[in-house]
Amino acid sequence: MPALIFDCDGVLVDAEQSGHLRAFNQMWAEQGVPWEWSAAQYAQKLRISGGTERLASLYHDADFRARVCPPLSWEAWMLTVRTWHRHKTRVYLALLDAGAVQARPGVRRLAAEAADAGWRLAVASSGAKESVSAALRLAVGAELAAAFTVVSGAEVSRKKPDPEVYRYAARSVGVAADDCVAVEDTRNGILAALAARMHCLVTPTRVSAEHDFTGASRVVTHLGDPDREPALDLSTPAAPRAVPPVVLADLQGLILDRASSPAYRWPGPAPRPHPTRKRTP
Repeated sequence: MPALIFDCDGVLVDAEQSGHLRAFNQMWAEQGVPWEWSAAQYAQKLRISGGTERLASLYHDADFRARVCPPLSWEAWMLTVRTWHRHKTRVYLALLDAGAVQARPGVRRLAAEAADAGWRLAVASSGAKESVSAALRLAVGAELAAAFTVVSGAEVSRKKPDPEVYRYAARSVGVAADDCVAVEDTRNGILAALAARMHCLVTPTRVSAEHDFTGASRVVTHLGDPDREPALDLSTPAAPRAVPPVVLADLQGLILDRASSPAYRWPGPAPRPHPTRKRTP
């Protein structure tokens, strides 16, 4: 049985600028830290996977150091970073509860279609598990969310573009990687999915619209819903066209087209063996 594996932020929910950026900046204000990210600065930081890693990168940011004096030792700095990230997570969860973050079109519909067909469902994200689980419930509802396996940054030691999170997700749902379709929105995410030997459908956001989507099986502005504005297919960027909502048959076609299997190899540790399983005809 195949698996459908979603990234979280930017795929399940459109949260990067409306949710996460707002949460980071509110956290600093509440901590009394004279710093905030602009939308443009945060868009650059999104090239780093993981909120903790984005915060940690400020240690080498000249603009940040001109306004904030970080601890002298890296160990003390990381204690500060982890404190900030826990506070930021609390703020982000409150924003989710307040309705400040919106689910992306088509996610609930496609996930329900996959669940009804017996597909395995998972989320593979670099984010904090509590935030990922809350975003999943917002995107698909609590009942359907219970059918998902959630793999977060807490379960892996290496973040995207390393494929570890996708390999872990495939093992967790008991499905071979080439029977998995990943839904991503960033270049790091695409590289991670391809290196895990998965097929990758991309639904970029405003923040990631300029990323390089080479290697993706298909690129659409969103998954689509019948009552929403049609999605645009961006697989040929020079000639975008309106398309119907993505349905399960489209994903099945990606899996059956073995000639389109991804060939990108991540130059990191070899994957751990996949558990033995029987293939269905």
